[in-house]
Amino acid sequence: MKKLLALMFAAVMLVSLTACGGEAKSGNVFKMGIDPEYPPFSSLGDDGKYTGFDVEVCQAVCEKLGWEFQVFEVNWDEKLVQLDAEECDCVWSGMTILDSMKEAGYVISRPYFYNTQVMLVKEDSGINSSAELAGKDVAVQLGTSGENLLNEDLADLAATFNNVVTCDSFLKCFTELDGGAVDAVFVDLPVADNYSKEHPGFKIINEQLGAEQYGIAFRSGDKDLCDQVEKALDELVADGTYKKIAEKYPEIIDNLLFLQ
Repeated sequence: MKKLLALMFAAVMLVSLTACGGEAKSGNVFKMGIDPEYPPFSSLGDDGKYTGFDVEVCQAVCEKLGWEFQVFEVNWDEKLVQLDAEECDCVWSGMTILDSMKEAGYVISRPYFYNTQVMLVKEDSGINSSAELAGKDVAVQLGTSGENLLNEDLADLAATFNNVVTCDSFLKCFTELDGGAVDAVFVDLPVADNYSKEHPGFKIINEQLGAEQYGIAFRSGDKDLCDQVEKALDELVADGTYKKIAEKYPEIIDNLLFLQ
């Protein structure tokens, strides 16, 4: 009878723990939240596998810590909602560090990349500066620092545009530009650089707009988890693994803060 009661108690406890949802990480599983259309940091390859600088670094972190690596595709405009809902353990995908995120209680890693916003236009557009976009249509991705800049610090510039078109991914922004629906895309420099190299016929207008830094976002209360990841990152830098991964992405290596 005692054994039966003990088994029943154990079963009840197991059901209770399952209902509570457990901790941020399920056992040794680490779920990375990414934008799957954000090369060279994170993307879904033609082979159906996730790739990119951030993805490779996170995989290396998980290997070092003995965690099972998984990827969760976030809706970039809803990334923090999905993080709070524990659909992923972090958002790690060329994410700009914002004071508003810190003020809201999110745990943010040390910055690892320096970025600026640029304009991507067609080579034959005759547009050579942001001032020449007056009366033109400009696309930007929803939920990005670029959209935030056009709404706030660069609102005076945005007011000169005919229209600001928001898309839920940079690839859709580029499709709009390629099809002539917009005249420019306001986008992160490494993304514009990557796209223009793979798709001839575009050029970058780089006026150093909106300097910013990338970091990794964790939920409030996940400081220990952030510390574990940062410690593993430091070890990857020390043993040369981080630089080896970075060398696969020459368009970003000069702006990687961990290598400076």
